[in-house]
Amino acid sequence: MKSPMTKKPIPVPPERSRRARAVAELVPAIGGQAFRRFGFTQSALVEHWESIVGPHYVRHCRPESLAFPRGKKDGGTLKIAITGALAPMLSHVEPQIIERVNRLLGYAAVARLVLRHADMEGGTRAPPPAGAADIGPEHRSTLRQIADPDLRASLESLAQALSASKGPPIVR
Repeated sequence: MKSPMTKKPIPVPPERSRRARAVAELVPAIGGQAFRRFGFTQSALVEHWESIVGPHYVRHCRPESLAFPRGKKDGGTLKIAITGALAPMLSHVEPQIIERVNRLLGYAAVARLVLRHADMEGGTRAPPPAGAADIGPEHRSTLRQIADPDLRASLESLAQALSASKGPPIVR
């Protein structure tokens, strides 16, 4: 008979490799605690946020937390921080976002979205490329006729931006 005090062998962890590892391999292990704190048991939602909401919305919103009803792991509420102007537009595509999140996670994790107005960092636009200052003499002559200096400066910057871009203007 074995004594009840017999110790079980302690498993020995495999030797750690001394190879260089990509940061992407380390982030899930390091960021796991922070993600779980805000309800993200998997970091996939944050990592794939651009593919979920698309390139137009990704600059203006971010997931904040995922909360589930007590004792359940489905039918949760995803809280999203979004700039005020795009909240009504994002609410129109809410069913698509819920479907994409659930498809990514592999089960019906999200049942509804809650939008919270917030300011997004990094929302500044890139300056126009160098060389955009040349707008041509025909535009300059029409701008000289405008008496208001503020209006003239605004129209000149618009003409510079349009001359630097290719194709139709993109409204952001």
